[in-house]
Amino acid sequence: MPDNYRKPLTRILRQRMTDAEARMWFLLRGRRLMGAKFRRQYPIGSYTVDFFCHEYGLVIEIDGGQHLENHKDGIRTRFLEEQGYMVLRFWNDEVLKNQDGVLDRIREVLLTRAPSPAASRRPLPEGEANKNEGSGT
Repeated sequence: MPDNYRKPLTRILRQRMTDAEARMWFLLRGRRLMGAKFRRQYPIGSYTVDFFCHEYGLVIEIDGGQHLENHKDGIRTRFLEEQGYMVLRFWNDEVLKNQDGVLDRIREVLLTRAPSPAASRRPLPEGEANKNEGSGT
């Protein structure tokens, strides 16, 4: 997907977050969870993931009912895992009704994937290396 198409798409997705995605963003943004920096509606390859933490190699997806028997989710997850990322999936209801349990699960993963020299060598997804140079992020 060309970048000139992807950027407006990610902007639209950020503006149209579901209630569960908005809640999760509130919980993750500003390094609120263990100091980890998360990005929302972030492009990796030809996919746009709901939340992404480069430092820990973690992708978080928030799924609604349309994902119940979606075989494309499996393909997407396999691709992301082949890139070295861990993918966590939560249902919308889970985020809205059990946020403490969801945050506990994310914390567990962050603790097992603590940043290391290997994490700092993991390349940023396509286009990110140049975008962040000199930005202080």
